Amino acid sequence: MSELQVGLGNNSYTIVIENGLRHRLPEEIKKIYSGSKIAIVTDNNVGMYYGSQLESGLQAAGYETVLITLPAGEHTKDFMVLPRIYDQLLDFQLTRDELIIALGGGVIGDVTGFAASSYLRGVPFIQIPTSLLAQVDSSIGGKVGVDLARGKNLVGAFYQPKKVFIDPQMLDTLPDHYFRDGMGEVIKYGCIKNAAFFDFLKTMHTREELMLHIEDILYTCCDIKRRVVETDEKDTGERMLLNFGHTIGHALETYTDYSKYSHGEAITIGMVAITRLSEKKGITKPGTADEIEALAKQIGLPTEFQVGEWDSFLAIMTLDKKNLGDHLKVILLKEIGESIIQNESISFFDDLERIV
Repeated sequence: MSELQVGLGNNSYTIVIENGLRHRLPEEIKKIYSGSKIAIVTDNNVGMYYGSQLESGLQAAGYETVLITLPAGEHTKDFMVLPRIYDQLLDFQLTRDELIIALGGGVIGDVTGFAASSYLRGVPFIQIPTSLLAQVDSSIGGKVGVDLARGKNLVGAFYQPKKVFIDPQMLDTLPDHYFRDGMGEVIKYGCIKNAAFFDFLKTMHTREELMLHIEDILYTCCDIKRRVVETDEKDTGERMLLNFGHTIGHALETYTDYSKYSHGEAITIGMVAITRLSEKKGITKPGTADEIEALAKQIGLPTEFQVGEWDSFLAIMTLDKKNLGDHLKVILLKEIGESIIQNESISFFDDLERIV
């Protein structure tokens, strides 16, 4: 078992990483929650494997539970899904002293966390991430929210969980597509903070090899994010480095209505594209984009894209939540392992169409 403490004063919490942890969740929850009611929010894919198992275990431990099951997929991370969650919490008569559990991937974690932050002005919640992307990234740091039609993550809050429980064995039921998707975020951590970790990933050629080292991979990624979040909880400085590849990636997801690329695929494309652009501008060490692209292709992630209406695509980027005033906070690499934040206007992307 590995543990990491996210030190945020009164909002501090522990990340626990342990194979088989799912079997001990009721007793672990007993250690931190003495109330009577727990609402579990999941999706229909994750619920099929783990929803009833968790609910039965919690009931055997003496809790009264409700299982709220949402459709799987990015379209569930929508503002209009919130009333459905609120209604079921109200029917369950959950009070602000009780507990909500997010059991699922990044979508479930984000929408559940935002529901928890806003229902009765704030109810404690726990993250139990079941996808690779959620285990290495979205379950940690307290960024919760939903999408609007005009862009991704435009409504949300900073609301830290009470604890994060990560069982790497839950990845065994994850389809290959979503495992690769999570690897996009894993690559990101090597790019922005840890060249040695990036080089280690280059030695991994199959999912089986990666799973042999998965606890170390999860720990490395979670530790990087933990340290960044402790420095900048509210995303006004260093935490923006975690958005490497996301300005283009989020715009690509929105432009294609979340139907062509998964999140990890979109940010991988974004990492390669923005690095090619910054190489051309003399900011990034030549050959860096080729390194990222080679690793992405080795894992099976896409690295190229086409856009029909560039004006529309660029307009979506201007709505990015990192757009402050007339400037966009652009995350770039000096080289693998060294990232920077740079103030740019949208004109920074004028040559993007010619290099993708």
